[in-house]
Amino acid sequence: MVNIDDFIKRLEIILDYYSLNASSFADKIGVQRSSMSHLLSGRNKPSLDFILKIIDFFPEIDFYWIINGKGVFPKTTEDDLSKNKINSEFKNNTPTLSDDGNLTIDLFSEVENPIEEKKPESKIIQNTNLKNVAFSDDVEKIVFFYKNGTFKIYTGN
Repeated sequence: MVNIDDFIKRLEIILDYYSLNASSFADKIGVQRSSMSHLLSGRNKPSLDFILKIIDFFPEIDFYWIINGKGVFPKTTEDDLSKNKINSEFKNNTPTLSDDGNLTIDLFSEVENPIEEKKPESKIIQNTNLKNVAFSDDVEKIVFFYKNGTFKIYTGN
């Protein structure tokens, strides 16, 4: 259930954010001015239709934020965050003009890798006591490499 007092506060935040008064806001979302006045005074509760009209006209308003205050306003999406990250990385690596008018770019700057690969630890197991394996004089050692990063070394006597 929507707490009317908190809803009014969030509605006032929206009005301040867009620099609108109640009547111009009502005109924008397509409701009667008196409906807006009754909501702000606490006389009426907001209908779902009213809330959907707000979200349709102002897509940066999060539905859960306006209903119960959970979330953020204006809402940010993961796409917005990743675009901002890409833009900031691009700005840091863009070529610049030097004093003599030539383009310069730092090709040798260190780039941070956010994903560090964790390599498995290698374990060395040496077994020189092979009883059932016949080594010829040409074979010095046999090494088995396993997918998990370990290996075994067998040496001939």
